[in-house]
Amino acid sequence: MPDLGTTLLTLARNAIAEHFGLPHSPAPEAPELHETGAAFVTLTQHGKLRGCIGSLEAWRPLARDVQENALAAAFRDPRFHPLSVDELPYTRVEVSLLTPVEPISFSSEADALAQLRPNVDGVIFTAGHRRSTFLPQVWEQLPDPAVFMAHLKQKAGLPAGYWGPDVRLERYAVKKWKEAAP
Repeated sequence: MPDLGTTLLTLARNAIAEHFGLPHSPAPEAPELHETGAAFVTLTQHGKLRGCIGSLEAWRPLARDVQENALAAAFRDPRFHPLSVDELPYTRVEVSLLTPVEPISFSSEADALAQLRPNVDGVIFTAGHRRSTFLPQVWEQLPDPAVFMAHLKQKAGLPAGYWGPDVRLERYAVKKWKEAAP
């Protein structure tokens, strides 16, 4: 029986293929698919981001979460034009399965930065009504915690130097699977 990762990758690719009316591969059954789960689906082309959408909290069956987030990453990520059928053959799919989110307690920004675990933590930054997240994979491009945090603030629509009493931080880890390069 294929592992869970192979099944999740197949479900994600199939959702996009079905949207275009293309044939798809049968996805193996796994009991975990019916349990609630939170996942992100990331699409890349030639090593560059092409879409990434996900759920931070488990609220629907994992299979459906992966399928819906694959469609959202392909067609509704506001940073990109919708994926075209011609792009699908050279689009690589990655699925990240999230652990439950846990709060980070800190006394200052320096304290918060000291607690971050590069290449392990996915981080959710919240300030007022603004919220952003980076998957642990983002540490590959932003290995310095201060730079990582500055970009996270900017993603939330705040200045890179922002820090205030309304800041909340949470962390999660992921188990990830990526298709072989097309």
